[in-house]
Amino acid sequence: MQIQAFNVGMLSTNCYVVNCEATKEAIIIDPGLESAAEAEQIFHYVEQGLLKVKFIVNTHGHPDHISGDSLLKKKYGAPICIHPYDAHCLHGLDAAAQPANVMLEDGMLLGFGRVTLKVLHTPGHTPGSVSLLGERLVFTGDTLFAGSIGRTDFPGGSDLDMRCSLRKLLSLPEHYVVYPGHGTASTIGDEKRFNPFLQWL
Repeated sequence: MQIQAFNVGMLSTNCYVVNCEATKEAIIIDPGLESAAEAEQIFHYVEQGLLKVKFIVNTHGHPDHISGDSLLKKKYGAPICIHPYDAHCLHGLDAAAQPANVMLEDGMLLGFGRVTLKVLHTPGHTPGSVSLLGERLVFTGDTLFAGSIGRTDFPGGSDLDMRCSLRKLLSLPEHYVVYPGHGTASTIGDEKRFNPFLQWL
């Protein structure tokens, strides 16, 4: 599996293009694209790698993670995936907004090529926040960051849900790499030891 991160939008969202090196099938996670130049970066990377985009996956429904959905759907025809609790967020972007095609449920498997990611429902930041669990790694969206956690003071946020979701993530093996929705990558072990927001769990 190959992972390429693109820093996009005013809030510096991590948009990930993840592909199976054997088959060239790929998914795009959290395309918070806000400009033509950002879109062209993605297009160029996909075309240079001869990748076939199979899914567009949203870890949650905030605009800085979903704003490029329609553009990528138009370009690649790939289905848009989001948890049903956040699916309504896709309707409020603009007149060209595309609805969700695949509803992500806890335990669902997303396969592309020889790669499989398991959907973990990790609410707290939003009701429909999900993480994507792979072999020795997890994409955590805005639930867990390097040295921080997602905010819960937005509409739909919940301290109680966030606490449960963080416990779920921290139960993963310590060597698992954390790919968050913003900021740098980390590991579960480092977050257990050094993240000040996890000491209250």
